Amino acid sequence: MECKVKWIEGGMSFLAETGSNHAVLMDGAPEAGGRNLAPRPMELLLAGTGGCTAFDVVAILKKGRHAVTGCEVNLTAERADTDPKVFTHIHFHFRVTGKGLKPEVVTRAINLSKEKYCSASIMLGETAKITHDFEIVEAA
Repeated sequence: MECKVKWIEGGMSFLAETGSNHAVLMDGAPEAGGRNLAPRPMELLLAGTGGCTAFDVVAILKKGRHAVTGCEVNLTAERADTDPKVFTHIHFHFRVTGKGLKPEVVTRAINLSKEKYCSASIMLGETAKITHDFEIVEAA
């Protein structure tokens, strides 16, 4: 995996170009010299973690032939007050939509992601307490 990050002169914006040929803009907060044009790098780290675990949960449910039709993950994170301001607590709230989904099946999918598959959350779990909960929404 590769990524190149380039500073855009004139502020605190950075353009990341990924090995899969995608670009992502990042910017700092105004108080740090940024112009608030794009997400902060730590926001993208949190978003990537949410994407990683949501991907796992949907893939696990689909592989088990469960009728999943939607998956949202709301993440809330706390950071240390002093540098390095690592994440100290991250809570994942899953909202999984489908037909006839059973709580034990969703719990299993979340646990497999948490314990085995989601590289991002497992890595962040080295500095942060990770908690999860979920709700199931019956599809119409």
